[in-house]
Amino acid sequence: MGASLPTLQIPDVPLPLYDDALLCADTAEAFEEASHRAVSLVGEKFATVSAPTTGPTPQQMADRINHVNLRSPLGTMDQSFNELNDLYVKDAVYFHDTKYAAHLNCPVAIPAVVAENFVTTINTSMDTFDQSAGATLIERKLISFTAELIGFDPQNADGIFTSGGTQSNLQAMLIARNTATAKLVGSLPERLAKLRIYCSEDAHFSIRNAAMLLGLGYEAAVAIPTDAQHRMDAQALRNRLFQDVNEGLVPMAISATSGTTDFGAIDPLVQLREIASEVGAWFHVDAAYGCGLLVSNRHRHRLDGIEQADSVTVDYHKSFFQPIGSSALIVRASSGFESIAHYAEYLNPAAEAEETPNQVSKSLQTTRRFDALKLWVTLRTLGASRLGEMFDQVIALAEDAQHEVAMRAQLHLVADVQLSTLVFSFEDPEHPLELAEHNALANQIRQRLYSSGEAMIAATTVAGKRLLKLTLLNPNTTLADISEILDAICRIGTEILAERTTGDK
Repeated sequence: MGASLPTLQIPDVPLPLYDDALLCADTAEAFEEASHRAVSLVGEKFATVSAPTTGPTPQQMADRINHVNLRSPLGTMDQSFNELNDLYVKDAVYFHDTKYAAHLNCPVAIPAVVAENFVTTINTSMDTFDQSAGATLIERKLISFTAELIGFDPQNADGIFTSGGTQSNLQAMLIARNTATAKLVGSLPERLAKLRIYCSEDAHFSIRNAAMLLGLGYEAAVAIPTDAQHRMDAQALRNRLFQDVNEGLVPMAISATSGTTDFGAIDPLVQLREIASEVGAWFHVDAAYGCGLLVSNRHRHRLDGIEQADSVTVDYHKSFFQPIGSSALIVRASSGFESIAHYAEYLNPAAEAEETPNQVSKSLQTTRRFDALKLWVTLRTLGASRLGEMFDQVIALAEDAQHEVAMRAQLHLVADVQLSTLVFSFEDPEHPLELAEHNALANQIRQRLYSSGEAMIAATTVAGKRLLKLTLLNPNTTLADISEILDAICRIGTEILAERTTGDK
């Protein structure tokens, strides 16, 4: 017989305990108490905030944060909260403030915020059913609900929640690419080199980024001119397609936008669908911003034609008033996901694909938060119609606000309001400026307004000209708030021009 194995000697040293650090049954009460303190701290801030920002500079914030020694813990959660209040909470940008009118950030529905407690605390991972159980079916129910809102047959449609519109658009273009290359012959590099994506010149940059990430190159995303309302020009698209097809290029996808970032423009969906069908291209609709129209009580007709899309991007964290991130890609036919399906024996074996509803095979992510729960609780508490009313309100506010712009001689609206943004220039009739001076002034107005903390607005550039922009997504904002913002813009612009004249700063 062989020699017996030596006995493993385990030192009798007590193991460290982590029952004061990890969330478990023993720490449930401490977790609840700490959570209450955190919510109270933020609640007090919301109750007292009187401006969207304190106007801090990056350098001011960096000086405070860079002094923190992350190797030396403070020791208690209360001390961490006190430090966090100084480093973040008191100088955070508060999107719920009625003078916030900068980017596409919305105030968030209370049920959704409260639901975050379930999302983060239980910490469900959405990749497989055995990690998510009911969560998977809740997400699928919301996908089916959204498909119905779009006008898809929910029995045939499918979708997946994503981190945001950029990821949704990327995944749509990935499916479109795979669909197109399957019809072509030759090596993969040869097939990819022929593919083209057509979008308006005002389309979101994520479409061009998707072309780059998918190996097509930025130049594969063809920018089509827009009309006076910044909608894709269907005839210009036809002309470009005729030219490209004659040169041997292949229309992979036409990506329409329903709610451009700057002008809220909605491309002519019915016409673009017809053109896509003629050339055999995938028809995608980026409705990240305009998806609120799906539940609108007054303006749903503006999305007519979206039901003919092959895929649709929706951003619930814009016009459904959800916390970041909450987006989804919805496809008209579930077969669209087949070209990107992937299986791992340790996670979602192909042999079990028909038996178990694992979401990972449809997602670009593996580990993924249960962000769908926020929307679920919102809908079950407030209802879709209430969300639609709130989006209708911001549209009405923007339409009224354009009259406020017209009342001020120094402000000039660039295009009619289409959703809830206003783009305009500041031009004092008594102080004509060269383009470079005008652009510098627009940036100065925006920066000084931010520094003062009075309000926050955005800016954009169209045809080389720097313009100011109000993005309205807060149904609690009033016309009086808008009037005060516009008055502040005129006052600051006049002050800067006077400083230039006198040499003061």
